[in-house]
Amino acid sequence: MKSHHGETTPAALSRVATATAESVADQPDVLLRARAFALPLIAGEELDTGENILAHADAVVAILKLIGGSGLMQAASYLVYACDHLNRPQEVIAKSFGDNLAALAMETSQLVRVQRQARVTQQAAGASAVATPMAQSAAAQTENIRKMLLAFSRDLRVVMLRLASRLQTLRHFAASKLPVPPSLASESLQVFAPLANRLGIWEIKWELEDLAFRFLEPETYREVARLLDQKRGERERAMALLRAGMEADLRREGIVATVQGRPKHIYSIVKKMRGKSLGFAQLYDIRALRVVVDSVADCYQALSCVHSHFTPVTDEFDDYVAKPKGNGYQSLHTIVRDGQKQPIEVQIRTRAMHDHAEHGVAAHWAYKEAGAKGYAGVSASGQYDAKIAVLRQLLAWERDLSGAPGAGFFDDRIYVLTPDAAIIELPQGATAIDFAYSVHTNLGHRCRGARVDGVMVPLNTPLKNGQTVEVTTVKEGGPSRDWLNAELGFLASHRARAKVRAWFNARATHETVAKGREAVEKLLQREGKTAVNLVDLAARLGFDSADALFEVVGKDEFSLRNIELLLRPAEPVLPVDDAPLIRKPSQQGKSSGGGVLVVGVDSLMTQLAKCCKPAPPDRICGFVTRGKGVSVHRADCSNLREMVARNGERLIDVGWGEPKADLASVYPVDVAIEATDRQGLLRDISEVFTKEKMNVIGVLTQSVRGTAWMTFTVEVADAICLQRVLGMVAALVGVRSARRR
Repeated sequence: MKSHHGETTPAALSRVATATAESVADQPDVLLRARAFALPLIAGEELDTGENILAHADAVVAILKLIGGSGLMQAASYLVYACDHLNRPQEVIAKSFGDNLAALAMETSQLVRVQRQARVTQQAAGASAVATPMAQSAAAQTENIRKMLLAFSRDLRVVMLRLASRLQTLRHFAASKLPVPPSLASESLQVFAPLANRLGIWEIKWELEDLAFRFLEPETYREVARLLDQKRGERERAMALLRAGMEADLRREGIVATVQGRPKHIYSIVKKMRGKSLGFAQLYDIRALRVVVDSVADCYQALSCVHSHFTPVTDEFDDYVAKPKGNGYQSLHTIVRDGQKQPIEVQIRTRAMHDHAEHGVAAHWAYKEAGAKGYAGVSASGQYDAKIAVLRQLLAWERDLSGAPGAGFFDDRIYVLTPDAAIIELPQGATAIDFAYSVHTNLGHRCRGARVDGVMVPLNTPLKNGQTVEVTTVKEGGPSRDWLNAELGFLASHRARAKVRAWFNARATHETVAKGREAVEKLLQREGKTAVNLVDLAARLGFDSADALFEVVGKDEFSLRNIELLLRPAEPVLPVDDAPLIRKPSQQGKSSGGGVLVVGVDSLMTQLAKCCKPAPPDRICGFVTRGKGVSVHRADCSNLREMVARNGERLIDVGWGEPKADLASVYPVDVAIEATDRQGLLRDISEVFTKEKMNVIGVLTQSVRGTAWMTFTVEVADAICLQRVLGMVAALVGVRSARRR
């Protein structure tokens, strides 16, 4: 038989109820047999609270019986604790008691273990001055325990078993007077009591609250208890007279009713005192009665009678009979005043409403387990499906915790444990890698293996509720690209998948930035600008950081020529004293093809350097290259300085020769222009060169954030006439500077 653990639809619930009913019908002595089965396994064992396990299970059975829990639930109370002492518990219990009861026992046993581990960890974290990285805050851990309880409790019988067990644990501490772990008391008040309230099991709710509060705030508890005891006799006599008078009034109206005094629970008293800033005397003057009648019609007739004999308080009436609460609770609530104008709280309900108010889902579950035949003649059929209503309550409780307006997590969340029992919430189908990323991003990146409940498993193994997960890691490393392959099933969490993608994106960006940095640094070396501050350089080019500049350079989205344009116009002219020594050209030298004379050398091949493009009357120097003759540079060329620094002996004197009469010599030079980018800028600049009969043989333009950087290569007869033309270009609209490079 397939376990129904993951099914929450109405159809699934119906199937479960039918199967359970059949199991009970086939096993009328199931409770006795379950106790006999567990007796040799648990009789001499103790819980971590110090309580004998068999005695605890017996007490849980008594609590379940009192609130209407079924025989099958009671039988599970013994089998839950037997699971820890069996090698293959599910198989063994299923063989003796059926799959349904085995699944219930295993599910509850697993939740017991998980909550115990989480509580121990929370205790240790609270006692430690420095919490471990895995440890969570008490508030976060408490919320996760609530969620885990719900995640495990798709079978509502698990909820009933845990509530009854927790109540017995608190009773044990109260009777034994042993110190109570604060985490256990807090968990009872913050998790179990609200859950009992959601399920409408008021009897358990009130006792859980009072016992937990007694352990958490013993002095306040004792003081309120003392105040209650002081006037108990006087108050009980007054209440007895009030009950008798109200019963007589109802009887005269022909209404058969039982009038009871409603007990005031210490925790509820303290909550009201604190919430309304009232003193004890003010609060406890309010008397409370409950009227139980036979029918709904009697409820309204009784209300009319009460209002006719007492003065109703305006706006203090609630009709939960016509409009039941979400968990099915029904009753009429009113506040009236007696002749001394003292308030009296009155609740009016039928016997069936009262049973539901006291026992909530427990009785309804028993009816559902019995199927259509019902228990003790009470049928489960009817317009109000209690099981579905309770399921809605659990979903509403989950929404209260998460603050989410939409669907709950019954179908899409699981809860697993770290090795030190911190609870981790994950999506259904999550793996150990999802778990690792949820604990810490770096742990996810370095994850290489996993143990689940102590057993090594593949990294793409889906995890289940309550499992303990431990990952193995490498010291350094990153994720695998296979993890992003959905077909391989390594990741179910969108958050983890995003972290893996981010790692690969960051790695690609890092490589691009490194590539761009290398290109920029090489350029700066060629330009002799290694001392330039890279952050300042990036800012001057319009980037927020140096890495932003390197990234676009690495992607080939930004030309290095832009950096050259920025650096070279502002490059200071080398002082005469720092220039290489130039001797007066000898008349013995010959004019070379470029109109350059090389001192003391005949017919030596020369070439004008492309890096600085010299032109008369620039001061020039020659550098003897390997196999390409003499390279002629301007005296202030940064490349020349670097070459002279390495090979100073290869420096040679050169000078401009006399131009030949039959040949008009021209020289290519680079002009750098910085301007505000606008339409027609390139055309206007080109027209200046054209009018001055300067041949433009090359143009490079780049626009960076509204600034245009342009390099024109033009042919000139000499550098002097060029300065005049540059002045004309600088006068154009938007041009900030026009300089020779």
